[in-house]
Amino acid sequence: MLTRSDDLAILLTVIDSGGFSAAADSLDIQVARVSRAVSKVEKQLGVTILNRTTRRIELTDEGRQFVDSVRVGLLQIQQAEEELVSRGELPAGRLRIDAASPFVFHQLVPLIHSFKQAFPDIELEITSNEGFVDLLEKRTDLAIRIGKLNDSTLHARPLGKSLLYIVASPEYLAKRGVPKQVSDLSSHELLGFAGAKVLNRWPLPGSDYIEPTLTASNGETVRQLALAGNGIACLSGFMVNKDIAAGRLVPLLEQGKLLNTDREQINAVFYKSSSVAKRISAFIDFIQPRLSL
Repeated sequence: MLTRSDDLAILLTVIDSGGFSAAADSLDIQVARVSRAVSKVEKQLGVTILNRTTRRIELTDEGRQFVDSVRVGLLQIQQAEEELVSRGELPAGRLRIDAASPFVFHQLVPLIHSFKQAFPDIELEITSNEGFVDLLEKRTDLAIRIGKLNDSTLHARPLGKSLLYIVASPEYLAKRGVPKQVSDLSSHELLGFAGAKVLNRWPLPGSDYIEPTLTASNGETVRQLALAGNGIACLSGFMVNKDIAAGRLVPLLEQGKLLNTDREQINAVFYKSSSVAKRISAFIDFIQPRLSL
């Protein structure tokens, strides 16, 4: 007997949400329906997919391999259905986009209203993750990635480059002085990123990774810390161009700053065989000329 695709979709939701109750809330169905679907899949396959405890669920080894295959299979079914429905029509349907929160705040949010006016039948779902996400696992159609790409299974469209700036507030510099050379940074408060060492590599000659005196998990928090006079930060232009123009932040050590670093690259990435290609193209074509990188 073949396992029904809706039962498999429920199983994936249980795994992704971390539990039966959370999956039921996400799908707006009863917990009993979720439990029946998972039990039915396990019974038909004759193997245990999930180990259940009072606090959490865990995939068995057999379950992990099975779930990876199911994700690919359900994606192919969705692609086939959407290609048939959307053939010859204007872009319509859901488009799930993921980007780091600073890019969402400073670049995407200002464009959403005009995009919705141009493409009223595309339903946008925007999420923020500071690290690279697995597009299949997170059910994401399109991700905006900042930095060097390594995943060859993804198709990438360059959105442009955003220069890096080493910045501090006028208030901070008035108290602590203006660094004139790289070695001066050792006597300053340096704002950096927690958990992502590559983001603490500043584009300065003769320097490697800086040792932050204060760290945060995302760029917007680092920006706010810099604006509040907590120290010197290295941030992308798409976040701080307006702050620099308004005098809220002052660019430092511009003379001799390194260009064309990996952190300047910004790409839109998606699976090459994605069935939502028309929606993806519509979104990228719309935002690319309007970005302020």
